[in-house]
Amino acid sequence: MPKSAEVREILHWVVAGRDGDHAFPAGVVERGWQPRLVTEADQVLGLLAGASPRCQVGLIDLRDCDRLGERGFGHILPALACGGVGWVAGISSGQLRVDRIRRLVLDHCHDYVVLPCHDDLLAMVLGHAYGMAGLGDCGGVGQPVAPRPEGMIGDSPAMQALYRRLQRAAMTDAPVFISGETGTGKELAASAIHRHSSRHAGPLVVINCGAIPESLVQSELFGFERGAFTGANQRKLGRIELAHGGTLFLDEIGDLPLESQASLLRFLEQGTLQRLGGHDDIPTDARIICATHVDLVAAVAAGRFREDLYHRLRVIELDMPPLRERGADIALLAGWALVRHGREGGGRTRGFSRDALRALHDHAWPGNVRELVNRVRQAVVMAEGPRISARDLRLDSRAYEPTTLSEARSEGERMAIERALLRNGHHLQAAARDLAISRVTLYRLMIRHGLRGSRLDAAGTG
Repeated sequence: MPKSAEVREILHWVVAGRDGDHAFPAGVVERGWQPRLVTEADQVLGLLAGASPRCQVGLIDLRDCDRLGERGFGHILPALACGGVGWVAGISSGQLRVDRIRRLVLDHCHDYVVLPCHDDLLAMVLGHAYGMAGLGDCGGVGQPVAPRPEGMIGDSPAMQALYRRLQRAAMTDAPVFISGETGTGKELAASAIHRHSSRHAGPLVVINCGAIPESLVQSELFGFERGAFTGANQRKLGRIELAHGGTLFLDEIGDLPLESQASLLRFLEQGTLQRLGGHDDIPTDARIICATHVDLVAAVAAGRFREDLYHRLRVIELDMPPLRERGADIALLAGWALVRHGREGGGRTRGFSRDALRALHDHAWPGNVRELVNRVRQAVVMAEGPRISARDLRLDSRAYEPTTLSEARSEGERMAIERALLRNGHHLQAAARDLAISRVTLYRLMIRHGLRGSRLDAAGTG
């Protein structure tokens, strides 16, 4: 077989493997595959949440998975259910007779091979899985997929648009204004901008303007000289000065007192600051990123926020999408939270029940990602069974009431498809089997109900 000119990344997940037992075949590397070895589920989720391409393939080596035990085996399922990777299972002869392994391969993998096998066969199977994953995750979107900044999780159209704006914002030194509801990840977005900017080697200084008493905000931001006030026994540098050469993130900027607003405006216009009790103008090079969950336009109209400062801060404006508008990202984030906090419950939770997945999808999420992570975390600790239920999450599914018989039929069909996809990690083959229809019919119905490239973002093919 001729060597491929294209180098394609592959996740090589060795489950409970012994050192040196499961090296990736050199002959397959020669055919254009670049392996990234992982051994834990949280490593897989970390890579999926980072800047790796969405269209990639994974080889999960299950030959030693019996060493995990029932509880340990359950930990690998949320990572497989996240979508975005076309998995191929590597098994030993006879392993498909084990029910849990057979079910894992059917529900989460494009194909399987009995290892060790000929390099030509493995390369062919991996190439097919790679192509199918590409069709499911990247086809038909209509624009290039933006890589996820490290630490940010989500593949929905709203998040893809945000990633592209974050990339452009990182290329400049202009002030950035981040708006969005509480819990949507504004600080995470500011951190991503800093890490991908030319200032990444400098400090990222964070200050929550709403968490500091009004009388102390000025000294925290601009510092003070010795003797500036009672108790000022020595000079102290402010947060802006500490951010020299880097980035200053002002969270909850809407709570900044008017006096400090005037001083901040002066710094933005002149690039200098004065410490309290001092008279010297101190040149300081710090990029300003700010965020708020309040309506600053209304605050300006009410006289609580300076209009000139408002316009200086929002040179680049980013709006963090609420979780309720992110579709299949909800299940992706829930799986990530389960893996991250699974050990806090003693490792007994293996996933989410069907009613939990439905409740997660139907909930309005007023607290956004922060609420979701906290609900999953407490459910991991308090759940009595091996799977987290809607009751463990303290959630109830909200009923949808259509007005006509035609709407009722359409809504019932759409909800059945969405739930089947959520139950099966967005793998079409498994979902179609659940619904007792063909994969082609399922794909056609998803297009009819607008579930491709929109609410579910074509989140995997299976």
